[in-house]
Amino acid sequence: MPRERLHLGLMLALTFSTGIADAVGYLGLDRVFTGNMTGNVVILGMALAGGDDLPVTGPLLAFATFMGGAAIGGVALRPIKAGWSRRTTAMFGLVGAVLVALTVILVVFDDGMPHGVQLTVTGLLAAAMGLQAAVARHLAVKEITTVVVTSTITGLAMDSRVLGGHGNHALRRLGAIGLIGAGACVGALLLQVHLAWGVGLSALITVAVAVVGHARGREATA
Repeated sequence: MPRERLHLGLMLALTFSTGIADAVGYLGLDRVFTGNMTGNVVILGMALAGGDDLPVTGPLLAFATFMGGAAIGGVALRPIKAGWSRRTTAMFGLVGAVLVALTVILVVFDDGMPHGVQLTVTGLLAAAMGLQAAVARHLAVKEITTVVVTSTITGLAMDSRVLGGHGNHALRRLGAIGLIGAGACVGALLLQVHLAWGVGLSALITVAVAVVGHARGREATA
């Protein structure tokens, strides 16, 4: 399989995983987006205006830790050329490890989660998503950021063949939009069983991406 197709498939899998994580954050962690920072900025703006008892601490914490995770990814990968490397594997492996740890925490606090623990889960989950986004950006798969689809939707509409556009990347754009929505749906359904299930599934997907990418991503470049 060509390198580009492999990386595209792996990043689409992480896009689905992000949908799950955002559903867990918004529905299970007091209306906080852990991957979609645009949503948190909007929530914070409305909260500061006193809108409908919206949370401030959670979205603000998620925003800060997301940036921290992205910064770690940037520092680690900046010296490396775009493409899959051992550091890429290590960064995705770290994201997977954090998600596994959060799954354990959520299982341990099955009967009730103190507010401090909830904030810890929120912060670490957002940091993991920030690191994931940074690594995905370093891989530079066109149109796929794994954490947001606003620009993807814009590009899909602007470049539509129906409107005379070139229609490039339409399938991957549709895939990203559909997968992040499907992930959110799956995350919401899993929340009805237990808060840990969604994070656990995201952890499984991320670890699988790291393993497959390490085993085949570099080989595919040959």
